[in-house]
Amino acid sequence: MIETERLVLRPLRTADVDDYVSLHAHEEVSRFIGSHSHQQALDRLMWFERQWADRGHGRGAIVLHATGEFVGISGLQYWADFGEVEIAWTLRPDQWGHGYATEAAGAWLDWGFANLPDRYFTAMIRPANLRSIRVAERLGFHPLRTDTLFDRPTTVYALPRPGGQDANGR
Repeated sequence: MIETERLVLRPLRTADVDDYVSLHAHEEVSRFIGSHSHQQALDRLMWFERQWADRGHGRGAIVLHATGEFVGISGLQYWADFGEVEIAWTLRPDQWGHGYATEAAGAWLDWGFANLPDRYFTAMIRPANLRSIRVAERLGFHPLRTDTLFDRPTTVYALPRPGGQDANGR
């Protein structure tokens, strides 16, 4: 668990299924990352739990420190297909504009660079997702490559380890 001034970041668990389904049901969210049935969400959350058990990190819930309210998800996820660890953030639309995505992702990045050996972390963002692109840029990410994720074009942004080589090994 990670705590910031305003947020508690904890591992996602199957008990979060209703919040997870609700988050992805918002059209503003699902247009970029899709929606999930209850069973699809449970399967995904079980996969996240396995990643936490196997790797010691994964996707986490973003909870408001003051109220305990679930407002979104963030965290570090290993993608075997790419051999990379991705930082992600997804918030309920009614929570946009408060800086929670930047705060949560920044805390996860700090944790990741302190605890994981990766030379860089990625953020996989659909080209039309301007809000997420702005968050990535605020965090210091730069475009690395274009790729395909779930059969959709994606721009992969990278943030190199501070003081280390960039994502291209330079």
